[in-house]
Amino acid sequence: MKTLILAAIRCSLMFTAVTASLFSVQPAQAYTVTLEQMGADVVANGSGAINLTGLASFGPGSFFITTLVPSLGRISTGPPPSGLGSVDVYRVFSGPANFGSGGQHNATESLSSGNFVGIQASVDELFVPHGYISNSALSSSATWTGATFASLGVTPGTFIWTWGTGANQNFTLIIGGAGVPDGGSTVSLLGCALLGLAALRRKLPLLRGRKS
Repeated sequence: MKTLILAAIRCSLMFTAVTASLFSVQPAQAYTVTLEQMGADVVANGSGAINLTGLASFGPGSFFITTLVPSLGRISTGPPPSGLGSVDVYRVFSGPANFGSGGQHNATESLSSGNFVGIQASVDELFVPHGYISNSALSSSATWTGATFASLGVTPGTFIWTWGTGANQNFTLIIGGAGVPDGGSTVSLLGCALLGLAALRRKLPLLRGRKS
């Protein structure tokens, strides 16, 4: 009986921990772009934060376009910024020199949204909106209509560029899309907690009856 009660208490504690982690507000994660085939188009979605610590400011830049150049390790998302000095450029980082053999392919401008963010590995340059505050959340997207991975010349996989070991000191590109599988661990914990609570609820009246 005591063993069952202890097991139920442990499960209830796990239930509390799991639900707290699921519903608590999490800090912005490192900036990640996923490039996926969606129907007849290739779509890029980027989100997260960038920690500028460890990068050197290269000053403001102008006349950027939303484009993809796999052979140069270049990808940018978000609508093309207008005006002089509308993008801040930072250097230097380490990582793969390219993510494919393709040439330049400009995104469909009208379908881009969010912040303009990008990277070009061949020259170690990172692009963020002018005046970007380090570790602030970013979100952007871009679409290459009528394109495929083959026509763009990209290589499926995960590509990571880093400039330190701290939080958000990296830029990640995932070609082909990827998720972090739960492996059933969260569901198992929730199930265990619920079963434990149910068992404890059934046994409590019996314990009360014995005490009276």
